[in-house]
Amino acid sequence: MSAKRRRVAPLPPGKKRGKREVRAELCAALRDAALRERAAAAWGGGEPLRHEAAAVEPAPFRHGVIPGFLASPASAEALRDELLGLGFRGRRNDLLSLRQSEELGGRPEPHVAALRHALREEFRAWLSAVTQIELEPTIDISCAKYEYTDVLLCHDDELEGRRIAFILYLVPPWEKSDGGTLDLYSTDEHFQPQQIVKSLVPSWNTLVFFEVSPVSFHQVSEVLSEEKCRLSVSGWFHGPSIVRPARHIEAPSPRSPHIPYDHEILYEWINLVYLDMDSQAQIQEEFEERSEILLKDFVKKEKYQLLCEALENKDIQWSSRGPANKRLYETAEEDSLPDILKKFLQFLRSEALFLLLSNFTGLKLHFLAPSDEDEDAGEGRAADSAGHSSPKPEQEETEQHADGSPHQPDNIPEAQGGETQNGSGSPVCTGELRRWTHRHYTLVHDAQATEFALDLLFFCGCEDWDPEYGGFTSYIAKGEDEELLTVNPEDNCLALVYRDKETMKFVKYINHRSLARLKKHPNRRGFWDFSFVYYE
Repeated sequence: MSAKRRRVAPLPPGKKRGKREVRAELCAALRDAALRERAAAAWGGGEPLRHEAAAVEPAPFRHGVIPGFLASPASAEALRDELLGLGFRGRRNDLLSLRQSEELGGRPEPHVAALRHALREEFRAWLSAVTQIELEPTIDISCAKYEYTDVLLCHDDELEGRRIAFILYLVPPWEKSDGGTLDLYSTDEHFQPQQIVKSLVPSWNTLVFFEVSPVSFHQVSEVLSEEKCRLSVSGWFHGPSIVRPARHIEAPSPRSPHIPYDHEILYEWINLVYLDMDSQAQIQEEFEERSEILLKDFVKKEKYQLLCEALENKDIQWSSRGPANKRLYETAEEDSLPDILKKFLQFLRSEALFLLLSNFTGLKLHFLAPSDEDEDAGEGRAADSAGHSSPKPEQEETEQHADGSPHQPDNIPEAQGGETQNGSGSPVCTGELRRWTHRHYTLVHDAQATEFALDLLFFCGCEDWDPEYGGFTSYIAKGEDEELLTVNPEDNCLALVYRDKETMKFVKYINHRSLARLKKHPNRRGFWDFSFVYYE
């Protein structure tokens, strides 16, 4: 008995048989009405829902996890393969290091298009029901690859109209030790991130979503695996904008005028070549042309060695500086410092250094420094006042305290209250001693002060530091990613940079590669810098 063969109708002339349309079927949990209602009740009531097919958590901000998001494992694998075939461009700035695809909104690849359709239709309807937000049909969607040392630092995702963020992971078997976790931060009363309280480990074909809000601070921790690629599809659903609280404005760092030390303190600390008037004139010429200069071997060698030894002192108290959406590094409590470090900080705040910096830069950081108006008439006068090249006098005329520091008046006037001889506000400075190790950084942020200023950086403990470790200070134009200038940490080097109101700066994230330095320097996990800012 022969089986009948089903006849296939011929195509009309000129027509080709098309490919079968690909559909992205989502997991059955999204069609479970009872589970959806339980998820909505948990989301709305700020209660957890822990179900094997879908979880909702209220803290530290509302988020959910759906394992096995795509019903077909083969579809998930085909989607991964299509994504890996896309073009990726490297992105590097203060906030991130990763490779990202173009927007996937118009990509024709069948499994990419199928996922896009499923997110826009079935998943959007489910999310709207759970969150009670009327989500719009348009979504932002792109793909990112994180490989060894890639990172996305602390941010809140807030942008007009963004309401729900999502991430679909398409990763190989992944452990917490591989890094690349999605870290969620608690927040304080000012809606600023405090500390990581939850870390979600990427898992194959798992989708995470969370509400974008003033407290939705999160990061992708640095990928520590040298073999694995953290591939994900992510984006945002948009909806009606909500009222946001005003951004918290930090109290500015306290500024103070110079403290009255004369030029003898310069001879105590500085390499004598920099106290020569001709050298100062040459430095000023170069600085005025480039707005930056690097002065190598700035401190006398023996003094520099004493500084480095003192920085290793175990009694120094270091405190972490945040919040994480602006910075993460350690700063020294000045009261806990050995005397040599206290004296170096006094040197950086001294009247003599203010005047010397005026000579180096042409800025008016001291009333004896010539201003633009009298530059022609009084050229060279301030340089002679800063530290002439005559021999150091044998007798110290300055009244001394028991600790060897010059006598200072009991009350140093506030920065805003002082007046210089020409009637303008007194030059002031602010500064700190910082310790930099793995995972430390600073970020450009909205509230970063933009004003004319002279930055001073003096580095210690940087031997064999490689720029690929991060830790360099980068200057960029406001609103741009392209670097204008990079200052790399270098032993016994003084960096001076003048920035205007449109110039921002950040210290690049120090990555896992920096730990390789321990092989040559077993006790050296990072480096130190004295970071000061001077204002005319």
